[in-house]
Amino acid sequence: PMSYKSDIEIAREANKKPIQEIGAKLGISSDDLLPYGHDKAKVSQDFINSVQDREDGKLILVTAINPTPAGEGKTTTTVGLGDGLNRIGKNAMICIREASLGPNFGMKGGAAGGGYAQVVPMEEMNLHFTGDFHAITSAHSLLSAMIDNHIYWGNECEIDTRRVAWRRVVDMNDRALRQITASLGGVSNGFPREAGFDITVASEVMAILCLANDLKDLEKRLGDIIVAYRRDKTPVYCRDIKAEGAMTVLLKDAMQPNLVQTLENNPAFVHGGPFANIAHGCNSVIATKTALKVADYVVTEAGFGADLGAEKFMNIKCRKAGIAPSAVVLVATVRAMKMNGGVAKADLGAENVDAVKSGCANLGRHIENVKSFGVPVVVAINHFVTDTDAEVQAVSDYCGEHGVEAVLSRHWELGSEGSAPLAEKVVEIVEGGSANFAPIYPDDMPLFEKIETIAKRIYRADEVLADNKIRNQLKEWEEAGYGNLPVCMAKTQYSFSTDPTLRGAPTGHSVPVREVRLSAGAGFIVVVCGEIMTMPGLPRKPAAETICLNDAGEIEGLF
Repeated sequence: PMSYKSDIEIAREANKKPIQEIGAKLGISSDDLLPYGHDKAKVSQDFINSVQDREDGKLILVTAINPTPAGEGKTTTTVGLGDGLNRIGKNAMICIREASLGPNFGMKGGAAGGGYAQVVPMEEMNLHFTGDFHAITSAHSLLSAMIDNHIYWGNECEIDTRRVAWRRVVDMNDRALRQITASLGGVSNGFPREAGFDITVASEVMAILCLANDLKDLEKRLGDIIVAYRRDKTPVYCRDIKAEGAMTVLLKDAMQPNLVQTLENNPAFVHGGPFANIAHGCNSVIATKTALKVADYVVTEAGFGADLGAEKFMNIKCRKAGIAPSAVVLVATVRAMKMNGGVAKADLGAENVDAVKSGCANLGRHIENVKSFGVPVVVAINHFVTDTDAEVQAVSDYCGEHGVEAVLSRHWELGSEGSAPLAEKVVEIVEGGSANFAPIYPDDMPLFEKIETIAKRIYRADEVLADNKIRNQLKEWEEAGYGNLPVCMAKTQYSFSTDPTLRGAPTGHSVPVREVRLSAGAGFIVVVCGEIMTMPGLPRKPAAETICLNDAGEIEGLF
C-alpha cells in the first residue's frame, strides 16, 4: 500500500500566509486584528460591532453518525467543505471549536481536521492556542475561591456549605479529582466540605462564553450563575458574591473569536469548545454570527453524533442566537458503518458489504432525526483509501432509499479538489431554499416533557427513568421561573441509548436520569443520563506517553 503522511507532517509543510492576508479576504483590516504571532489573531469587538447591519450568509451544519473507534472525520469534512466551497467560487469560511488539552494527552488526539483538510497552526491549536481555555479555567477558579472566601469571612449570604453547587475545573483528564474533600487543615483553612472537579469544557463559564452575544451579556450571564443554596433552599448567585465583574475582566480577550486558516489559506474561526456529551457541543455564538456577516457561506460543526451535537445546535444554540441552518451535512464512513454492523476494529480493512448494509440503520435514524427539524440533509461519505466501490455504493443506495443524496468526498486525500462535488451539492440544496427550521419542542413545554421529547423522538427510547427527587427538582425550577429553558442532555456519544455498547439503531431502551443541574447563566438545564462523567480519565496508555520534542525542536506524537 502507498504510505500516507501523518496529519502533523502535512501540517508542518503548510504554506501559511500572514494572518493579515487571511483577514483581508473577509474585509477585516489589520487594525481590527490582534495578532498572536504570525498565523493567528483575535478579531476586535469594534469590527464585530461594525458589521451588525449586514445581511447574514447561509449557515451549514456538519454533523455525523454516532462515533466509533473507526473515526468519522466530522471536523475534517467541515474543513474540506469550507475549502471546497471556496474552490467553486463561493466566499466561504468555517467555524469550529477549540481543542481541550485533556483529550489531546488522553486518546482522542487533535481537533483540527486531518489529511489535506486541516486548520493550521495545528500544534498550537491543540495546545495553548490563544489562551482562551486558560482564561475560562481562571475565571471559574476565581469564583470557586471567592465562594470559599465568602464562607470563611463570616458567610454573609448564609450559604449552606453542604449545598455549594459550584464545582472546580481543570483542563486535564484527572479522575482523582472527581470527588474531593476541600478546606482540610484546621481553622485557618476554612470549613471542610465535599467538592469535586469537572474538566474545563464542562464549566458553565465555557457554555456562557459560547452563548453570550457581547461582554455586557457575558457579565450578566456570569452574574446569573447559581453557586450555592441557603438552608431554606433559596439560591445564592455569582452576583451575590460580587465575582462577575472580575470574571468578565479575565474573559475579555477570550470573548473575541480567533482567526486562523486552512491548509488552502481559507479563513477559519476557532472559538470556544464545550463537549457535546456533557455540554452543548458548539463553537461560540459570537464567532458564528460574525462569520455570517463576513462570508456568504459559513460551515460549522456540532460535536459527536447528530443525537447530541446537532440536537443541541438546533434546540439550544439556534434558539438562543436566533440563527437557522440552511442545510445539514451528515458525515458517515464505510468503516464506521461496518463497525455499527458488528465488525471488529481489526477486521475493518476487509470488504464486507453486508456489514455496511446492516450498519446503515444508525445513519438512517440520524437522517430522520435531522429532517424532523425541517432542514434538508445531504450525506457526506468521508472517503478512506481502504473503501471499496461496492461498499460505497451500498451506503449510497441506502441513502437513496431514505430520500437523501450521498456524495463521496475525498478531501482527506485531495483537499478541496476532493470535496468540490460535496460543495456543489450543498450549494444546490441551499439555493433550493427548502429549509423550514424549527426546534422540536417549544419553550413553554414542562422540563420533564422536554427531556421525554428528546429521549423518545431522537433516541427512540420507550421511557425516561427519573426518581421523585429529580422530578421534584425540575418542578421547583419551573416554579422559580426556569421552566422555559431548553435541556442539555449529558449522555454517552457512542449510542442512541445510554449504553455505549448498543450500536446501530436500538429501540426498546430506557433513559435513566442520574441528576439534573441548573445552568442559570448559560440558560439551560443539564440532564445527566446513565454513566456519563463530567471529568474524563486518561486511558491505560495515554497519548501523553509518546508526545515529545524531537531533535529539531518540533512536537512529535500529537495526531
